[in-house]
Amino acid sequence: MVLQAEEGLITPSVRVLVATAVPAERNAVAGAFPGAGTGESALPGTVRVVHAAAGYDLLAAGVGPALAAASTATALTAAALAGRPYDLVVSAGIGGGFQPGAPLGSLVVADAITAADLGAETADGFLPVTELGFGAVTHRPPESLVRVVCGATGALAGTVLTVSTVTGTAARAAALRARHPTALAEGMEGFGVAEAAAAHGVPVLEIRAVSNPVGPRDRAAWRIGDALTALTEGFGKLAPALESWNPHDR
Repeated sequence: MVLQAEEGLITPSVRVLVATAVPAERNAVAGAFPGAGTGESALPGTVRVVHAAAGYDLLAAGVGPALAAASTATALTAAALAGRPYDLVVSAGIGGGFQPGAPLGSLVVADAITAADLGAETADGFLPVTELGFGAVTHRPPESLVRVVCGATGALAGTVLTVSTVTGTAARAAALRARHPTALAEGMEGFGVAEAAAAHGVPVLEIRAVSNPVGPRDRAAWRIGDALTALTEGFGKLAPALESWNPHDR
């Protein structure tokens, strides 16, 4: 992110839209920019964009890939029509981590954002939608950006799965790992956000702070507070790191 002068002001040359599922995650990201809030904008429908700092807009896009895609697309379209398009979209939040690769409280950056359950069940097993001749199941963030973010934050790089149903059994967790051996985490919004970004030709990144193990639901083992803190700390390191990233280096 190179700073440039415009009419005597110093403004960031890269505009970033951060899409979370819920306000608690959005607020955790905003915590990385204390005292820098500049209000919010109401977009069509129920979409609200919070201006956390110069160059950073935050969106609580909703739970699940469909609503996340719709809300993100609304924000991207509004920005483009206003003549101030975004240069990067970040899907951010807490999520489940595949053990032992992604310990509780760790930060995961996606080198692949994959829709894990978009396809068809057959007698021979699961077929991704691509094998049915439709669409895509994976979006890949810019390799250069993944390297920059991991280097700055200490995050782990790996596949982050997008699911419409949160994994709640050991059998389901094992099946996902068998199909996606490089998976480190799962969430519910990343692929939807990535689809919207791709439709606008904007690069995408996904960051997940691990709040619970992927597998049997054991609320006593969840560390949501720790994960939200890790999200705040991660974005505190991410923002200055982006100053060295060229958005044209895909």
